[in-house]
Amino acid sequence: MAVGFAVALVSVSAYVTVRQQMYQNLDNSLVDRAGQAASRGILTNLTNLQEVSPDALGLSDIKLGLLGADGQQFGADPQYLPPMGSAEQEVAVGQGNEASIRTVGVRNAGHVRVVAVPTQFCPYRGVKCSADEIEPGALVVAQSLDPIDRTLHNLGIVLWAFGLVGVIGAALAGNAIAQSGLRPLVRLTGAAEHVARTEELRPIPVTGTDEISRLAMAFNAMLQALARSQDRQRRLVGDAGHELRTPLTSIRTNLDLLAQADKRGGLKPEDRKQLLDDVQAQMDELTTLIGDLTELARDTPQVRDAELIELSNVVEDAVLKVRRRAPGLEWDVQLAPFPVWGDERLLGRAVTNLLDNAAKYSTPDNPAPGEPPSRVIVRLRDGVLTVTDSGPGIAEADLPHVFERFYRSSEARSRPGSGLGLAIVKHAAEQHGGMIYARNAPSGGAQFTLWLPHAATQSR
Repeated sequence: MAVGFAVALVSVSAYVTVRQQMYQNLDNSLVDRAGQAASRGILTNLTNLQEVSPDALGLSDIKLGLLGADGQQFGADPQYLPPMGSAEQEVAVGQGNEASIRTVGVRNAGHVRVVAVPTQFCPYRGVKCSADEIEPGALVVAQSLDPIDRTLHNLGIVLWAFGLVGVIGAALAGNAIAQSGLRPLVRLTGAAEHVARTEELRPIPVTGTDEISRLAMAFNAMLQALARSQDRQRRLVGDAGHELRTPLTSIRTNLDLLAQADKRGGLKPEDRKQLLDDVQAQMDELTTLIGDLTELARDTPQVRDAELIELSNVVEDAVLKVRRRAPGLEWDVQLAPFPVWGDERLLGRAVTNLLDNAAKYSTPDNPAPGEPPSRVIVRLRDGVLTVTDSGPGIAEADLPHVFERFYRSSEARSRPGSGLGLAIVKHAAEQHGGMIYARNAPSGGAQFTLWLPHAATQSR
């Protein structure tokens, strides 16, 4: 439609321009020739005018005549007289500098262009008039418009024909280009429908560097991200099922032992208390595990409803909490104020997990009598929290994996835990725009460093 409108606009503009130019050229030619003839007095001589017809001059398409101020018409023959009306009469009477130009339809002769220019003539034939006998009049010249009409007619046919061919060609070419250009989009649409129908996250091939190719690459990147998310979800569900099975199995076994013992008369009070304590410990472990899984299942890119909190207060509360659970350790704590935007509950849990991990590995399995207590060093400076324990450190092979979900090194399998504590620390750091990394301290033991951005550089 746009091409058709453009072609129609160009065709009409070309037709109107050519028509106007042809009429302008004809008018200029007629006015110029009529003015020269009127000034020379050859055609205004009645003898010349009436005895020599335009056909004799080879001007078959020209009609000549004189129109007096009194309305009298002079010419070679009535058939050679041009149309003369009020416009020509005004020129004959007015004797101004302006010529009249108009188009007149003549029966059996088509359209003619009539030009009248002012002149003066002798009204007597074959007699030389004195100055007093000269009368005002108008020399009227008319030329047939048939050649121009035929030219314009042919031009119109050519413009319509070429315009129609151009529109059809543009439609065919546009359709072909559209089909070729939109073919990748059709493949992309089919791939999206296939994913929605089958949930197969298979990327589509991409060729070229245009906008549709960039859209396809973005679609493939989205599919890859979705595939990674599905893999993490499957891994989380599978690992969670495995980890939940252990405390549930232990709880069920202990409860079965209690039920069987009650049928046989019951257990000794100390054995019953030990069994119930074991059940309670397994329930606590199960509760912690479920809370960790719930936290990790919130796969949000950043913290929502963040508030301004003082990180040193969060670390101090976590130290007090963990110190009560590990009274046999020495805590070396130095904290500097540092404000951050974030979730106080999530940050508190992350810091508590770091301190619990340090306390767990700093506590010896079989402490020797008189041995000085192990020490945990906690430092907070400029948003960098460093926790260094007194444990055996981390094996080089385990360093890249300590923050993975459910990952437990060979040394950690003999200690309680689910392998989710450090994963939650990493999750909290990433949600707050920070980072966490682990290494072995030069003085021995493992060292974890948590960095968070200052509140002034964060957006809520």
